[in-house]
Amino acid sequence: MLILASLLCGFVFGLGLLISGMLQPTKVLGFLDIFGAWDASLAVVMAAALAVSGLGYRLSQQRSQPVLALRFDLSTKTAIDPSLIAGAALFGIGWGLAGLCPGPALENLATLSPKVIAFCVAMAAGMIVHDQWYAKRPATPKSGALAGTDG
Repeated sequence: MLILASLLCGFVFGLGLLISGMLQPTKVLGFLDIFGAWDASLAVVMAAALAVSGLGYRLSQQRSQPVLALRFDLSTKTAIDPSLIAGAALFGIGWGLAGLCPGPALENLATLSPKVIAFCVAMAAGMIVHDQWYAKRPATPKSGALAGTDG
């Protein structure tokens, strides 16, 4: 049942990206071009996503346990640390250069565009490097963080 719920959520997310036009890198790059032909539609999409996820989070807090799991799996990390800043900076740089983030990039794989394929290969390589890097680091829990995790 959990797999079907995950599939449904992924489908709804992908459909939302498609309907909102966020699969088009030009939309993202237009949003980032604040001194040129600025396109505010991404801000509307972000605001709607924040409203829906905020409402969902609030509703989930009223439950004693999730519908399809034994317990909630929420991060306890609240500190802004160097790995958070570095990760956010790398994400933003990649997003600004390519106009894609992971969700739209995976959905755009259906186009078989060489640029999108290269982006996804580079993204996967970055994930592998990240996992290898963190596997070699000693697991020392920081205050407010779970041992052996970065989020």
